[in-house]
Amino acid sequence: MDNLLVSASGGAITVSLNRPDVRNALDDSLIARLTDVFRTVADDARLIVLRGEGKAFCAGGDLEWMQRSIDYTEADNLADAQARGGLFLAIYECPCPVIGQVHGAAFGGGVGLACVCDVIVAAEGTKFCFSEVKLGLSPAVISAFAIRKIGLSQARRYFLTAEVFDADEAKRIGLVHEVAAVEDLNARVGTMVDAILANGPKAVRQAKALARQVAYLDSRSALEASAKVIASLRVSDEGQEGVRAFLEKRPPSWVQR
Repeated sequence: MDNLLVSASGGAITVSLNRPDVRNALDDSLIARLTDVFRTVADDARLIVLRGEGKAFCAGGDLEWMQRSIDYTEADNLADAQARGGLFLAIYECPCPVIGQVHGAAFGGGVGLACVCDVIVAAEGTKFCFSEVKLGLSPAVISAFAIRKIGLSQARRYFLTAEVFDADEAKRIGLVHEVAAVEDLNARVGTMVDAILANGPKAVRQAKALARQVAYLDSRSALEASAKVIASLRVSDEGQEGVRAFLEKRPPSWVQR
């Protein structure tokens, strides 16, 4: 069985974790394939929906991998951690938007995957947990992304307690943007997809890159960077088309009728 399913339609790519028998747990093979998908996104890709088959989004680390890792040397563990970190970085730096469609459970590395998505829609009843300390470990590889997503205060709580929290709490702390009934999850994600596809493709990529860039700049540097971006977009074909379409009260050329 293929551990990863990838399909495309109208510029939207759906990437589905496909290890339902182990609740889509991450192993070396799945990590390598996911990393490759996100590092080789086509220039015309408008967005990616990341989801999981079966009863859960992702339950974290694979048990067989955990069994093997007991005999790893420190060098082996360093290489493994770097590979896992490379996956989260590839998704975080993906040039087009990534929508996480989360259901069932997102534990350990699974909640790490959620932390690197741009938009998260979670089903009611989904459980989240930074579970590493229960195993005598630490959420080290996902820590930087998690702190950026939920803030230092919430990370200090949930990293240390390994409490299981639900989708409503995940929304409260900023991990999740929308919570939907299970039967409405696909439709709610579809609404997010439609909202992004209605926007200028290049502008969306620039907006994502800009948000990531200016978040860590001082105000003056952020202003200079953002001014360069808007100046470039205004003279681009896409920017010209978007403004003309607005003034002429018609849909821009990138909107599929």
